[in-house]
Amino acid sequence: MSNGKVYLNVPFAEKDAAKALGARWDPAHKKWYISPTLALAPFAAWLEDAAPSAASKPAVKSNKSGVQAGRVVTPAADPHFVAYSGDAPPWD
Repeated sequence: MSNGKVYLNVPFAEKDAAKALGARWDPAHKKWYISPTLALAPFAAWLEDAAPSAASKPAVKSNKSGVQAGRVVTPAADPHFVAYSGDAPPWD
């Protein structure tokens, strides 16, 4: 994937920010990229080389009910959003 493009690891929630800085979507690779002429500093958080390796990620374990523990949860953009954990209804 090195056709002169610098590919980025942009989470869906941050796609608008990356696009505003000049990133473009590559539909063939389903990844965001920038041209090599753009400055890398604004995109440092999304550079593929800066992505954590699989060895540094915590192991995901399942409990007896099959629910995975240790999941990474991205906070919602809406400050009034209440995530449903599955244990009890959020309106109680």
